[in-house]
This record gives sequence, C-alpha cells and structure tokens, in this order.
Amino acid sequence: MSLFSLIFGNKPKSAPIAKERLQLIIAHERAEQTSAPDFLPALQQELLAVISKYVSVNADDIKVAREKKGNFEVLEVNIVLPEHERPR
Repeated sequence: MSLFSLIFGNKPKSAPIAKERLQLIIAHERAEQTSAPDFLPALQQELLAVISKYVSVNADDIKVAREKKGNFEVLEVNIVLPEHERPR
C-alpha cells in the first residue's frame, strides 16, 4: 500500500461512474425525444395544401403515420386520389 492510499483511502474509479452518468443522460434525452411535439398534423395540412393545387382531395384523404421499427422510424403517407373518368 502506498502512503497516498493510506491517507485518502481507496476511491472508486471514475470510469464506471462516468459510464453510469452517461447512460442516465442518454436515457433522459431519449425520453425527451419521444415526448417532443408531434409534427404529423402540421405535415398533413401542408401535404393537403400542396396536393390540392393539382388534385381535388379532402383532408380525410391524407393519412400520415409514424412508427418505430427497431432502431428506425418509418414515416408512412397514404393519399387517396379521386378517380377520374376516362373519355371514351
């Protein structure tokens, strides 16, 4: 034993403490991301505005969904376009 360890005692190593703190910070940031404001309604309204310039659609004809698959997030957009009668 060295004189240093006799005087100050055995202090815990800083690496495990730093790792634990980092894990807490990452968990906290991930929790904040999931509770972030939802942008899907605004996206749906903007899509409706753009598509309405070219095709007549209702707000109910556009569905926007987001789901998490493993480490990825998938954005799914379903648009029901009106059927046009073809000239004969």
